[in-house]
Amino acid sequence: MTPDSPTLADVQAQVDEWITTIGVRYFSELTNMAILTEEVGELARIMARRYGDQSEKPSDAALDLGDEMADVLWVLAALANQTGVDLSEAFRRNLEKKTHRDADRHRQNPKLQ
Repeated sequence: MTPDSPTLADVQAQVDEWITTIGVRYFSELTNMAILTEEVGELARIMARRYGDQSEKPSDAALDLGDEMADVLWVLAALANQTGVDLSEAFRRNLEKKTHRDADRHRQNPKLQ
């Protein structure tokens, strides 16, 4: 992380600023959910072809994995803004939940040994 790396709160604020100025207004929550699904599909396509068993087409080679991940983050931040979710706090609570729930689970999984 660099000193100018945005926090999740920064990401949410920047997405809100862009949408309410350049983007005019938010799409509906359901439309943004559909867009999120579409963006995850685009990310999945790159992953399946670049790291999975599918062969990568020449046109896939120019696709930017990081850009597709950023598209997912963008729409997720928009949805969080629309629904009043503080992603920083939600992430903190989620990490705490996973740490408590899975403290020994993965160490005991023979598939991970």
